[in-house]
Amino acid sequence: MAGKHARWASMQDVAKEAGVSPQTVSRVSNGSEAVKPDTRDRVQQAMQKLGYRPNFAGRALKHGRFKNVGVAMFNMNTYGNMSLLQGITDCAVSHGYATTVLTMDPHEGHPLQHAVEQMKNLPVDGVILVLEQRVSDFAGFIPPKDLPVILITEGPADHCPTIDDDQYGCASTATDYLLSKGHKTVYHIAGPQHSQAAVSRQRGWKDALLQQGKSVPDVIQGDWNADSGFEAGRRLAQDPQCTAIFASNDQMAYGAMQGIISAGKRVPEDISIVGVDDSLRGLVPNLTLSTMRLHFSEIATTAFSMVLQACEGNSPEVGVKKVIAAELVERASVRDVN
Repeated sequence: MAGKHARWASMQDVAKEAGVSPQTVSRVSNGSEAVKPDTRDRVQQAMQKLGYRPNFAGRALKHGRFKNVGVAMFNMNTYGNMSLLQGITDCAVSHGYATTVLTMDPHEGHPLQHAVEQMKNLPVDGVILVLEQRVSDFAGFIPPKDLPVILITEGPADHCPTIDDDQYGCASTATDYLLSKGHKTVYHIAGPQHSQAAVSRQRGWKDALLQQGKSVPDVIQGDWNADSGFEAGRRLAQDPQCTAIFASNDQMAYGAMQGIISAGKRVPEDISIVGVDDSLRGLVPNLTLSTMRLHFSEIATTAFSMVLQACEGNSPEVGVKKVIAAELVERASVRDVN
């Protein structure tokens, strides 16, 4: 219905087009089984022809739910966020839910509160907030009583259930693994410092070295991308003390491998390396990079389950963070020097 005076097709318009009652259109719209298949087909064809959109408010009044979950995150470009979003939408589809996605503004004075206020104006039953960055209003954030909120983030929150990978643990495990192979210390290529995951992984790496009485080398700062890893690899290849590297993600780790090779050294014969996330599987042929695999699908599934429970009045306990452990995947980028 194009044009200056165009309007949305109504239930009555669909009923007239399909030759049925408005009640039948309502039943089809709400997924009722009490409609003959041929009638349902005729109504659905009329809906498609007229561009009919079911009334969300009416559906919520009838069923008590919009059957829609909101997801808010700062960006959708990182491997982790893309994987989480894919996992959440897959879960939503399997439960008959839709997903509404909102990009948060990191420069907003109160990003959590602002995102939730935006979601409150949309037809969603609950919200999953992915906080890969530190936010100014985290400590004082209080979710609305009428909209369940689940946080995928580091650390527990006083007012919301939270879930995340074990960022600290994956780094300490990777560092301990390299030390167990006989390396005297482990160098670190860090992710950007605005990232909570990067900060926690750097802390896990440092603490693992200190706990075993090892020296802590200067951190090489990266930005999650392979190019920063490449430059770090070339730089570390010139350091005769460097025999092992823990990179904060697989893109930087793979870039570092290429940088080391371009500088005339070998992986793992001269320098061993371990990454995080297992994001290159299926993308890089003959992948040799050892890594800490993060289970984004499990986090997404659990977060969706938590928000559904909250919608049913069974909110998970607040103040306690649910943690999903990472898994060491050994390939061929680490050498035993014992």
